[in-house]
Amino acid sequence: MPSVRRDSPSVNPGAGDTRARYRRILRFAGWNLAVTWFYELLLPRIGLAKVAERTRAKRMTRFAQRFHVLAVDLGGLMIKVGQFLSSRLDVLPPEITSELEGLQDEVPPVPFAAIRVLAEAELGMTLERAFSWVDETPVAAASLGQAHRATLAPLDAADTGLHGVVIKVQRPGIDTIVDVDLAALRKVGGWLSHVRLVSDRVDAPALVEEFAQTSLEEIDYLHEAASSVRFAEEFAGDDRVSVPDVVWERSTRRVLTLEDVTAIKITDTDALALAGIDPNDVAPVFAAVMFDQLFSSGFFHADPHPGNIFVTPVPDDPSGRGWKLTFIDFGMMGEVPPTTRAGLRKMLIAAASRDGSGMVNAARDLGVLLPSAETTELEKAMKQLFARFGGMGFAELREVDPREFRDFAIQFGDVVRALPFQLPENFLLIIRAMSLTSGVCSSLNPAFNLWDSVEPYASQLIRDEGGNVVQDFGKQALENAGIAWRLPKRLDGLVTRFEDGTVAVSSPGLERRVVRLERTVTRAVSALLFGALLIAGAVLRADDAVLGAVLMIGSVLPLLHALFSGRVGR
Repeated sequence: MPSVRRDSPSVNPGAGDTRARYRRILRFAGWNLAVTWFYELLLPRIGLAKVAERTRAKRMTRFAQRFHVLAVDLGGLMIKVGQFLSSRLDVLPPEITSELEGLQDEVPPVPFAAIRVLAEAELGMTLERAFSWVDETPVAAASLGQAHRATLAPLDAADTGLHGVVIKVQRPGIDTIVDVDLAALRKVGGWLSHVRLVSDRVDAPALVEEFAQTSLEEIDYLHEAASSVRFAEEFAGDDRVSVPDVVWERSTRRVLTLEDVTAIKITDTDALALAGIDPNDVAPVFAAVMFDQLFSSGFFHADPHPGNIFVTPVPDDPSGRGWKLTFIDFGMMGEVPPTTRAGLRKMLIAAASRDGSGMVNAARDLGVLLPSAETTELEKAMKQLFARFGGMGFAELREVDPREFRDFAIQFGDVVRALPFQLPENFLLIIRAMSLTSGVCSSLNPAFNLWDSVEPYASQLIRDEGGNVVQDFGKQALENAGIAWRLPKRLDGLVTRFEDGTVAVSSPGLERRVVRLERTVTRAVSALLFGALLIAGAVLRADDAVLGAVLMIGSVLPLLHALFSGRVGR
């Protein structure tokens, strides 16, 4: 058996190495926080905001390049932090995301001799006894471990029905590295908690603890194996998704043996085309599967980057699709509490229907926006945002004049910053999952429009939830633009322009006409709400007599309003 030096930094970092690592992370964070404070907070206060704006792109590029070097050099959780930053296409500039996106494929492998020592110690036997064959060249190297192809021994193959497997082995000494990195991140989180601009929006120490819990679970391979089994159960019978089987007899906390399900990397469009699979068809299916996890089951894959998802051809697929999505690496999983899931559903439905008020209410329900917040100006901003950019795909947004984005940001930036926004503790993984989902779909099809997947999914949510969300059905779903009624919403949009101050009203005669128009619109909406409640009650009565009766009786109120509201105030 090859000998391995225990003081080797790549195997088991010593005390000196850990102290140097800790100090290096803190120096990097401290310097960049100081630079950000100088340019983004100090200069604008002394009238030099244009200097900060003019240098921002170059500063972001330099930051990303320096962090890239740091992450590749140190490995460990720094790679995970970089991967998270690279996935935030929604809020971070391309200078950062493009520079860090390659971190998923840049982790150097550990020499096989060190992998052998750890694996044999964990399994309690030599690799030659445990497997018929092991490939010493890793098939994948990640920040916390690496994977090698292998063949099960004949008896194990007979027992499991599997032949080819993948052995996932932790990087030696990774426990120590994770402890050091978490200590440094906790220190940085403490610094951020004293920066009001940050602390008013997010509980940085709590986010670090959430990241810590996820990281510690990720280096427990038995926990990952259990998560893969649960994920497979969630999608049992779903022909869109498959999950590799676990070889429990050859798995421990630091070694995980799985069925070899290697297929076409989801973003390898050339390989997909050679297999006769249209990448444009893969994107909406992948988005729908991720939506199911986040909004329905609540148990979701929080690291769906391209290396963790394969497209597996299925020659005789009964569905006619001819392929399925195979998920691997269940070390980073998230769980959405029922209350949060309900709020996410509301947000999805509001986004699909371009409902600015609904988005604000959903944000309040989710805890992103504190209940005490005055949201009138924010609702106006959201309405104008949807009016201009709603429904655009990622490629379309790229074509918008950057000056238009800048003008919008200037106009409403103060409004947003003045509101008590915060990031709930359980949102870190949700944001990561949705960001990666959007990025993968855009890679498959640059013209992919996430709205095309959101809208039918939101409509399906409305149909499926029935009695469980009858309030949403009555208050939100039936008033969503583009789902039920078109013409009244156009009239309502005109009235909204007057409310928002987009159209100035100074003529008393015109004001009276506007009042009459608003009254007409209100009556029309009431009539439509009466019809919707009546029909919904009739449909649901067959399955739920009580709910159906409630809806039918409730429809009387908007009917009375439609009949008599026009007589009031004449």
